[in-house]
Order: sequence, then structure tokens, then C-alpha cells
Amino acid sequence: MNLPPRLPRARVRRPWRLAAEASALLIAVVVAFPLYWMVLSAFKPAGEIESAEPRPWTLTPTLDSFRRVFGQQEFGRYFLNSLLVAGTVVVASALIAFLAATAVTRFRFRFRTTLLIMFLVAQMVPVEALTIPLFFLMRDAGQLNTLGSLILPHIAFSLPFAIWMLRGFVKAVPEALEEAAYMDGASRSRFLWQILFPLVFPGLVATSVFSFISTWNDFLFAKSFIISDTSQSTLPMALLVFYKPDDPDWGGVMAASTVMTIPVLVFFVLVQRRLVSGLGGAVKD
Repeated sequence: MNLPPRLPRARVRRPWRLAAEASALLIAVVVAFPLYWMVLSAFKPAGEIESAEPRPWTLTPTLDSFRRVFGQQEFGRYFLNSLLVAGTVVVASALIAFLAATAVTRFRFRFRTTLLIMFLVAQMVPVEALTIPLFFLMRDAGQLNTLGSLILPHIAFSLPFAIWMLRGFVKAVPEALEEAAYMDGASRSRFLWQILFPLVFPGLVATSVFSFISTWNDFLFAKSFIISDTSQSTLPMALLVFYKPDDPDWGGVMAASTVMTIPVLVFFVLVQRRLVSGLGGAVKD
């Protein structure tokens, strides 16, 4: 007896799942709304920005705010300085963290546990508490008003998190693989850069994203260490050009903030696949 084919049952979502999805959607809207308002204000004419009755839309978009931003003579220099500082911090912190994570994972030496605890404690210290000591340190080293005063502190603050995260990736690589490479005649440096480095590369990408964002958006160090030489300023300092206590140019501030966000989005797009796999590996560990 041939039975009629059974129709696939419609998937009935459970109430808790619907509530979770609705909550996630609400949180996403709340998080994205400031970004939407920033971009909207960048395209609004000055009259609508200063209106007493702000509206979440505009019928007369304009590029005047962006023209004022790109019309600033120092804006291009600020952008290149930020790119140089962020790129240097990302590359340097990734390489140093990779070597340090390999050392604390593969080698046994005295005070290894103490060193790891120090890395953990270093993450708990707020940046604001160290700004003044760092200022005197940079002054005594002759690094004030230079990009080095921004690069060195950011590398130091990026390393503890990067080392702790990469330690899990290095630990996940079986030691048998290392022994097999040595038996095949591979040297320690060849195993390090041709075998281990590609395996932990997703973790390097994940840590690089956090290093890039914290360095790119830094305002505290840029304001504290770059005092008189404005040619060494970074992009966040460009916001001060448009913000005046008596007459702030909110359109210029929002347009400059939008331009600052674009490199971060581009960086995310370029590394998104590696980032997802890197964060997944960190969670598994």
C-alpha cells in the first residue's frame, strides 16, 4: 500500500527563541542608531542640525560638511599619521605577541606563571591612571610631539591581551606536529614561521582588530603627548578643529567622525573571515 508523501511540517519556533531574536534585534537597533544618526547628521544641512525639532531623516542631503572636512589643510596629514601609527602598532604587537605566546607556551622557565599573572594584572590597570606617568616617561625619553609617543604605549597596552589570546592558539597546536617537523629536518625557526605561524594566524587577526580599533580611535594619548607640533597629530585630533565651545560645527564633527569610521569598516571587511575563525578558536580554548 503506497502512502501519500508526507508534507514537511512547518517549523514552529519556540516562544523563548522568538523572545531571544526580538531582544537581539532590539539591541542591534539600539547599538546601530548612534551610527545612523552620525551619518545622517553628516549629510544634513546646518539648519536641520541646529533645529530645535530634530528629525531622523532629511529631504535635502548635502555634502557641505564633508567639503569643510576635506578642505582642512592638515586633515590629510592627520589621516596618514593615524594610518602609520595604527599599522605599526598592529604589525609590531602581533609579531611580539606571537613570539611571546610561543615562548610562554612551549618553554618551561622560572617565573613563567608569574609572568602570565603580570600580563593579566596589566590588563586590569585603567589607561587613565597611567597617562601622567607615561607623560613624564615620554618627556624624559625625548619622545613628546612625536609619533613614537603614540606607538610605544599602544604596543605596550596591546601586548597583554594579545599574548593571553594567542597562548590558547599556540597551545592547541599538538606537540607531536612539532616533533614530526624536527624529525623531517625542519629547524626551530622554520617550524615557527612556516608551520606554527599559519596555524595561529586567525588568532593574530583577531588580536590585530582590537589593536587597530583602540589605536585608531585613541584621543587620550594624542591629546596628552602631542602638545605643540600639530603636524604629528592623528585623526581624532581633527575633531577639535570643528568643535569650538562658543560655536561648534556639529556637521563637521559628524562628517569627520564618519570619515574616521570608514577605515575601520574596510579593515573589518578584509579580515572578517579570519576574525570569525579566530574568535571561534579563542572560545573553544
